[in-house]
Amino acid sequence: MEKKLNFLISSTILLVVVIFLAGSCKKYDNNPPAVTVADIDGNIYHSISIGTQVWMVENLKVTHYRNGDPVPNITDSITWINLETGACSDYNNDPGNSLIYGKLYNWYAVHDNNNLAPMGWHIPTVTEWQTLATYLGGNAIAGGKMKEANTSHWMSPNNGATNESGFTVLPAGMRHEANGAFMSMGATTMLWSSSQDDLGSANNLYLGFSFREATNAYIDLNTGLSVRCIKDQDILHN
Repeated sequence: MEKKLNFLISSTILLVVVIFLAGSCKKYDNNPPAVTVADIDGNIYHSISIGTQVWMVENLKVTHYRNGDPVPNITDSITWINLETGACSDYNNDPGNSLIYGKLYNWYAVHDNNNLAPMGWHIPTVTEWQTLATYLGGNAIAGGKMKEANTSHWMSPNNGATNESGFTVLPAGMRHEANGAFMSMGATTMLWSSSQDDLGSANNLYLGFSFREATNAYIDLNTGLSVRCIKDQDILHN
């Protein structure tokens, strides 16, 4: 009887250990340890795996292209709206905002052949944004899973925000293409894609404080929006 009892106890302990290890392996596979990447200016970004993709957790704030050429920081509104080359700005021309939210870039900077993204990373295509939204349950709810889950930066009520993806989107606002004005910090964020249409606009992912959707939209190339980078993979990006 004693041998049988000892056998049962040993078997139970072994089963618990196996379940624990299996659970640990599964957690590790889905959420590997965070790694960091530096841009050419030395800014450090964290990364996270979501499905088959690896994303930066912070918005880009680099002031040089990958080859070392500067990305002009434009403070004057008239100059901004008339540009046909790459540029960036700090929200309200305040560098302190870029430390938190990243810089705002026009699409010409996103599309520049000298590359905004660090080596091994790139600006996502509209297809890659959609892959992320689909993995998070579809556009109708993905925004909530991507937004920072409180009102420290987002305006109340920050509907649907759970940040269960770890993507941690902040409401960086934008710079208007028609008058160069800064607007909507705290209320919205728009993240560039590298995909342009035939009508002189480019795709972006739009999130707001009052809804949980992740909306695909097109906007003028002179608009100043945020940039998130995605890690290169050994596949062809359309």
